[in-house]
Amino acid sequence: MLRLIIIPNIPVNVRWAQNGVTVAGGHGEGNATNQLYSPQGLFVDDDQTIVIADFSNHRIIQWKIGDTNGQVVAGGNGQGDRLDQFDRPTDVLIDK
Repeated sequence: MLRLIIIPNIPVNVRWAQNGVTVAGGHGEGNATNQLYSPQGLFVDDDQTIVIADFSNHRIIQWKIGDTNGQVVAGGNGQGDRLDQFDRPTDVLIDK
């Protein structure tokens, strides 16, 4: 599912450099720690750590700058309602 995000105050004719860097996943769909499967919401904290709701893997996974593998920080033990499971997470919010 695609969501439209409107970012105010950016002119419609703005241009960015077209060389990006993959910072999470990048190894096809799957459940290894270097893969994502239907990622949904994400959160980027002050030190640029990216935390992603990995929808079809039923987990929350975190990537620090320069990581080649993410670290599962919640869920990751199949779909369910136990404390160590998620059922298709869609968003991440971290309160500091």
